[in-house]
Amino acid sequence: MKNKITIIAFDADDTLWVNEPYFRETEERFADLLEDFMPRHSIMAALYKTEVANLSLYGYGIKGFMLSMIETAMQITMGKIDPIIVEKVLELGKEMLNKPIELLDGVEEVLKALHGKYRLVVATKGDLLDQQRKLTKSGLDHYFHHIEIMSDKQEKDYQKLIRHLDCKPEEFMMLGNSLKSDILPVLNIGGHAVHIPYHTTWIHESIDHTIEHPNFYEVESLSGVLPQLIA
Repeated sequence: MKNKITIIAFDADDTLWVNEPYFRETEERFADLLEDFMPRHSIMAALYKTEVANLSLYGYGIKGFMLSMIETAMQITMGKIDPIIVEKVLELGKEMLNKPIELLDGVEEVLKALHGKYRLVVATKGDLLDQQRKLTKSGLDHYFHHIEIMSDKQEKDYQKLIRHLDCKPEEFMMLGNSLKSDILPVLNIGGHAVHIPYHTTWIHESIDHTIEHPNFYEVESLSGVLPQLIA
């Protein structure tokens, strides 16, 4: 495998650093604000429905999540939302945007080991400003040849990235925690993909079938890729 690969792309959120637990924590605090109007599980379901409906408008990221929380609160309160709740929702979002960057175990060691042997790329979904902020705060940006902050991760998005990087699909490897976004589209265009499971993954990123493909690999942690990539 290592004789074919020239470019290794890394997902960022929950592959390089902690992200999804902050969303789950904020969802719980959002439910706290509205539990007088509706059971908690119904609040969570309503928020998820709003988030998914808004993806085509807002894309992925904290800012879209903030707007979806406000919209959901308006629906739950039938338009009679207390301005204090809106203020608290905005505070929740700003807290998320100001969270410190917590690198996952082994991330910097892996980047050091691969740097100079492959072209390393970040390929992540999300809000441009927020993802740039996180990458800068992480202290990892100097390891990467290219940063691609994508509005979505479908086959056409990866094909565009590969053309930009001037490589063949079989020379490209994607590492990430989402089977739906990081793995399947890359395999479908002829690339290699390594799944690194994370303990918390957004339900929208789940799939209902197993993957069997000669270019698919799964490791328990990011450091598990090194034996396959370093001679």
